[in-house]
Amino acid sequence: MAKTILAVDDSSSLRQMVAFSLKAAGYQVVEAVDGQDGLEKAKQQTVDLVLTDQNMPKMDGLQLIKHLRELPAYAKTPILMLTTESSDEMKAKGRAAGANGWLVKPFDPQRLIEVVKKVIG
Repeated sequence: MAKTILAVDDSSSLRQMVAFSLKAAGYQVVEAVDGQDGLEKAKQQTVDLVLTDQNMPKMDGLQLIKHLRELPAYAKTPILMLTTESSDEMKAKGRAAGANGWLVKPFDPQRLIEVVKKVIG
């Protein structure tokens, strides 16, 4: 059974690149257009990994992570930030919110797959 990944990003081109890379590696992908949409989709269907951008309308990545961590189904689910934000301060905020890892855009598809495989196999 393929693992399912929730990809949350307000950039449709980036979501498509992420989805294409992950699907090519054998994962199923659920796409969400912002944090609010991501939270709703996560409640509708449990996923194995959440990959989220930070800067999005309605609800940003840190808020999304905090909301997900409050749900019993997502207390231990791996969450990776995929964002242009690379400051130590932002990474610290990400960790505090409950993020497990950090990938900086523009991302290398091969690196993305390597990190996802390490995290969920």
